[in-house]
Amino acid sequence: MTFNGTWKIDRNEDYEKFMEKMGINMVKRKLAAHDNLKIIIEQTGDKFRVKESSNFRNIEIDFTLGENFSYSLADGTEVSGSWIIEGDMLKGVFTRKDNGKQLLTNRIVQGDELIQSYNYDGVDAKRIFKRA
Repeated sequence: MTFNGTWKIDRNEDYEKFMEKMGINMVKRKLAAHDNLKIIIEQTGDKFRVKESSNFRNIEIDFTLGENFSYSLADGTEVSGSWIIEGDMLKGVFTRKDNGKQLLTNRIVQGDELIQSYNYDGVDAKRIFKRA
């Protein structure tokens, strides 16, 4: 249950470039880069509950490893897909409902950091969280 805990955003790498590729307008990109995101992850076996709270929204997501579910990103983009665990990594493969393109997301804990990596249409980004 490595992912369990409260995680607070610490820094971003190439996140604005990633959001631009996702089609998010400049105003929303600027706001999202300073969203003060906090994630609480609770894992019980293959079931997860993820609570996200930021300056813009609070949301709770429940999912089971390997099972498809739908989710709305903070900018309103609708995706569907699933998470699996591969080694120490939580890997998500999601498909945008509006254009059918894939969004890949990985989460891994290294020390007291949760590193969330993204890949969309050839653009990579990271959001690094510190254990709160």
